[in-house]
Amino acid sequence: MIVSGENVSMVTHVANPAATQDYFSIFELPRKLNIDISALEKSFYARSRKLHPDLFARASKEEQQWSEEQSSRLNDAYRTLKDPIKRTEYLLKLEGVELEEQSKAATEQARASGVQKKQVVPPALLEEVFELNMQLEEMRMGKKMERDEQLVKGLESHKQKLERDFEALTDELKTYWHEWDNLIDSANIKEEDRKQVRGKMVDLLNRRNYYRNLVRDVNEALEN
Repeated sequence: MIVSGENVSMVTHVANPAATQDYFSIFELPRKLNIDISALEKSFYARSRKLHPDLFARASKEEQQWSEEQSSRLNDAYRTLKDPIKRTEYLLKLEGVELEEQSKAATEQARASGVQKKQVVPPALLEEVFELNMQLEEMRMGKKMERDEQLVKGLESHKQKLERDFEALTDELKTYWHEWDNLIDSANIKEEDRKQVRGKMVDLLNRRNYYRNLVRDVNEALEN
């Protein structure tokens, strides 16, 4: 392959292990959740330049394909790590933890298959969710009738509260980031402690997904 000495070092450094490296390792980062996003961005662009297609224009098809694959994986790693929620979910996945699936896609798939989708209703939300579902059902039943402005205002009020609670969860999540990072820095990490912090993050992300879906349901009811 005809590339500069600098790019040869990049190939040596990235080519073989890249397929097995996790996203943190690609950027030579420890598996921590507090990340310097500015430094991550600089590292991303520096690595991207070394994988630019122009540098592989005279290379073999195999090496060009390698460049494209590495660029794609680098982009995936960057998009995941720069996003606070995706970063947390990815770390949990590396830890062997899968989140409850509460996405719209999962809902639609469950409806199509007839299999009931598993829901995680936060206990603190049970009463509020019951009232909200009553209002949503009333809204759906009254679609063909005259618009009930009082009902609309009630749903909009619910929506505003849900959105505030949804945003507050990000601040709560950051406290668990600190707990996790402190564990990683600890000389004597106990698996029980790791499990406890992982559990907190999983619980929060599931609650966050549930809030997101409630807001989506309210928006759909108000728009239709």
